[in-house]
Amino acid sequence: MTKTRYLTGITTTGTPHLGNYVGAIRPAIEASRNENFESFYFLADYHAIIKCFEPEQIRRSTREIAATWLALGLDTSNSVFYRQSDVPEIPELSWILTCMASKGLMNRAHAYKAAVQENTDAGTEDQDKGITMGLFSYPILMTADILMFNGQKIPVGKDQIQHVEMARDIAQRFNHHFGETFALPEAVVGDAAVLKGLDGRKMSKSYGNTIPLFDTPKKLQKSINKIKTNLLEPGDPKDVADSTLFEVWQAFANEEQVQYMRDQYAEGIAWGQAKKELFALIDAEIGEARERYFYFMDNMDEVEEILQAGAVKARAHSQDMLARVRDAIGIQPVNR
Repeated sequence: MTKTRYLTGITTTGTPHLGNYVGAIRPAIEASRNENFESFYFLADYHAIIKCFEPEQIRRSTREIAATWLALGLDTSNSVFYRQSDVPEIPELSWILTCMASKGLMNRAHAYKAAVQENTDAGTEDQDKGITMGLFSYPILMTADILMFNGQKIPVGKDQIQHVEMARDIAQRFNHHFGETFALPEAVVGDAAVLKGLDGRKMSKSYGNTIPLFDTPKKLQKSINKIKTNLLEPGDPKDVADSTLFEVWQAFANEEQVQYMRDQYAEGIAWGQAKKELFALIDAEIGEARERYFYFMDNMDEVEEILQAGAVKARAHSQDMLARVRDAIGIQPVNR
């Protein structure tokens, strides 16, 4: 049976939070246990240096994200788990694909357009002020991540769909010039909601409104207590619509538990009580994984061994693919 290739990565610039878990990590862990998938998961540390120039932050984030994946039960026997920088074929492929990507396509990338717009709004004469080639070429590196392993299903947020479409465009252009080499990737946007953070906006490190996934129980309760609610008193019926608290509850609850909290809202549950119950619900799901997380954080030699074993598996794929690409474009020994 031919397996579908499933590939995703997380940039190593921040501490994993509840939004990461619900939107990306939890469904990816489930996919790693699916025998119908051939799964690739990576720590995107080359992507991190596009915007982050703090080495210690990248080092810390790499440890935290690796420990998180393992603590939550990533099946490394049925998947390839690796660090991007341990696969040198990826940046080489990125350069080759750079030579296939049109500048006009890169001009349309959301991140680049947003940076240009910021300069325009600020009245800056040079629209490209402060924009590095790393930011401009970011979609090409992402394309190399995907095409190196012929990823077919690429789970992404809505803001990343464009980059997968760009990867398809570049793959098609390469295949047109040099023959069928790359599979055409497809963006997969999950059903999971994008969780709101403490202030009601999207949960994001850039907003400083996240709830870290593996804080201590005491800190987790404190974070939940900070979730923004309205001024309705205990006993006043409350609306689940636009309630960040209810949204987070729904992301962790089963159908019966969701209905229970709907009823509690209608009966006027006190916000303090609702937050205590939310803490208990989340803690029940991640409590055991939290203990494993702290274990891995204290045993980085074991984590590094797992990543190195993953790199060996990843390079078995990448070396073969790069050899095919080199042969296709005419870079080969002179005696052939």
